[in-house]
Amino acid sequence: MKFATKAIHAGQEPDPTTGAVMTPIYQTSTYWQKSPGDNKGYEYSRGTNPTRKALENCLAALENAQFGLAFSSGMGATDAVMKLLKPGDEVITGNDLYGGSYRMFTKIFANYGIKFHFLNLSDPEIIREYANENTKLIWIETPTNPTMQIVDIAAVAAISKEKNILLTVDNTFASPYLQNPIDLGADIVMHSVTKYIGGHSDVVMGALMLNDEELYKRLWFIYNACGATPGPMDSFLVLRGIKTLHLRMKAHCENGRIIAEFLKTHPKVEKIYWPGFKDHPNHDVAKKQMRDFGGMISIVLKDADLQETFRIASSFKVFALAESLGGVESLINHPVSMTHGSIPKEEREKVGVVDNLLRLSVGVEDVDDLLEDLKQALV
Repeated sequence: MKFATKAIHAGQEPDPTTGAVMTPIYQTSTYWQKSPGDNKGYEYSRGTNPTRKALENCLAALENAQFGLAFSSGMGATDAVMKLLKPGDEVITGNDLYGGSYRMFTKIFANYGIKFHFLNLSDPEIIREYANENTKLIWIETPTNPTMQIVDIAAVAAISKEKNILLTVDNTFASPYLQNPIDLGADIVMHSVTKYIGGHSDVVMGALMLNDEELYKRLWFIYNACGATPGPMDSFLVLRGIKTLHLRMKAHCENGRIIAEFLKTHPKVEKIYWPGFKDHPNHDVAKKQMRDFGGMISIVLKDADLQETFRIASSFKVFALAESLGGVESLINHPVSMTHGSIPKEEREKVGVVDNLLRLSVGVEDVDDLLEDLKQALV
């Protein structure tokens, strides 16, 4: 099936009891057993639930994977991958990273003897300098959050396979509509489902998609044992949201391109990060591995201190000043004080996450209204 058909139908069958087209919300914590161990495939909803299972099958299909696991948040999904590791293991990851991931890596798992290398992965060859017998995981984002660095997934995958290192790609910014890392050689794809996949800012959820059955069994054990699994109502809402993912992503990309072109020459904008520009670092890689360039844009305001940046960020009327991204509504975010506040100043400034940087998640509103909002706020 093509993407749009998978988004609407994958993993879902008419309910065998009633013929309901939409997967029912199985709002139950436990399941009847004919005799001990003799059940219909479900025992307790922390481990499995029919609504969540339909979602997981759909998520796997979107990433061209065999297996999917849904978690109660993107950080829950990330945590499960990190629990594949043991003390003494090393992880290679990017130097421009979602603040929550950085916080988990440095404040939680580093305490358990896991070493992290935060590198500029724009040139994957740098991995060879740091990879050693203790390196067990490469974790990348592309595009990165918030400076939109582009990492060549296929090139990283080639190195990871050569050195027998697990590769996980956080595909949140691109969504499965724009990019499929498993097709490029990744072992695991992670999503904050909260963002584009859910798409309506009403669910917090994460997911892992993969092909290796043994690895799936290890992750499922962690998923069930540690319990970061979502409920059936949230699973239903995401299934509903996915049905318009292809339509929403087209609109995000169309609006994103228009907004990016407008901001590129705006007198209040000193620098813009959007992978669709030919002068964006690794634009050719983005063009090769993505189907379009998305609706995420970051800008550095010209001659703006923190107070002026706050004033502008608070001046929008259509763009909402809020954390998160990927919903149908446009959002504006100040990473330094919001999503990336846990990263030390000297570390984030090395990659351009400065006090006067704003991150835009361009929604699917009428683009003329978004342009008018930008014009009145950027004065």
